[in-house]
Amino acid sequence: MTTTTGADAGSIAALTTRDVVYETVKIDGDPNEVGHVVHTGAPGASGEISYETVRVVGHGSFGVVYQARCRENGQEVAIKKVLQDKRFKNRELQIMKAVEHPNVVKLIHSYYHTTAEEEVYLNLVLEFVPDTVYRIGKHYSKNNQRVPGLLVKLYTYQMARALASVHKLGICHRDIKPQNLLVDSKTHVLKICDFGSAKILAPTEPNISYICSRYYRAPELIFGAVHYTTAIDIWSIGCVTAELLLGSPLFPGDSGVDQLVEIIKILGTPTKEQILHMNPGYTDFTFPQLKPHAWSKVFSKNADPLAIDLISKILVYVPQERFNCMELCAHEYFDELRDESTRLPDGSALPPLFNFSDDELSSLDDNLKAKLIPAHAR
Repeated sequence: MTTTTGADAGSIAALTTRDVVYETVKIDGDPNEVGHVVHTGAPGASGEISYETVRVVGHGSFGVVYQARCRENGQEVAIKKVLQDKRFKNRELQIMKAVEHPNVVKLIHSYYHTTAEEEVYLNLVLEFVPDTVYRIGKHYSKNNQRVPGLLVKLYTYQMARALASVHKLGICHRDIKPQNLLVDSKTHVLKICDFGSAKILAPTEPNISYICSRYYRAPELIFGAVHYTTAIDIWSIGCVTAELLLGSPLFPGDSGVDQLVEIIKILGTPTKEQILHMNPGYTDFTFPQLKPHAWSKVFSKNADPLAIDLISKILVYVPQERFNCMELCAHEYFDELRDESTRLPDGSALPPLFNFSDDELSSLDDNLKAKLIPAHAR
């Protein structure tokens, strides 16, 4: 049994939520094994909150994610455990506290625990969503089918809507990919997760360019840009949408250079001006000269022409020329979602898509608002 208290491990061992500070954490069992139970004591609250881990649902260089159950109310949650550097505040925790949106996975609370080796782990308790866009795409591919067009629209729209809210806070997610898009496969509500790579971008502050999973990396990152913008997330949206339409990744590079070759095969060789827009400090301009490949030839003859038009507005070299997230949501490709008669494949209603907060709509012009909100939802 591992026990951590605020007094034992310093201020970092306090469990902070938006409203409450939990100061004691007790773990029954091995915290590295499924089946351990976490007891969090809440001063001023009634009793303790305890979680029993059920299974591992994800792991990587960041740490591990458990599915767990709250013993007090039976709620299913996900617990993401990451090693905490004592010298720094955890950026992911700060960002998760700042972001609140129906299409972003919700932070329920968090706690720290310290091992016998004095390693401190941050545990983020998040709402549990059972599926991912990645697994849904794999399911259809295995059966030699394409993801239904309506679901592609639903997932892309909700992704863009969530990122619009995230970007408004100055936050760039920096790792949009199918594995980080959670989906409730009954309602088809999508929620973006894993803000472990996310950062608030400051215009004058350099950022690492080796970020984002390879198939979804914007070309400016491959060109080594350190002063990039949230447009890198927009590029990733385009890659995810194209993958859902194709049934396989659009730019499946084996390395950074190979990734660029895959992009050039479709977009053509970037001009010197386009390269300088991506990275003003870039000096090597020796590339094979290839003409762009027509988007209509990249996808099958049966592909929705509006989907192709949408992707052509996203996957462009110059970051400033890419549509922003709300412009994406207003695109004609999503008009089917705005049709009151549209239903999910099982006949049930679409998930909430137009419950915009005042904050989401602020700064949008009336024309864009009129496109975004159908008459029946006003």
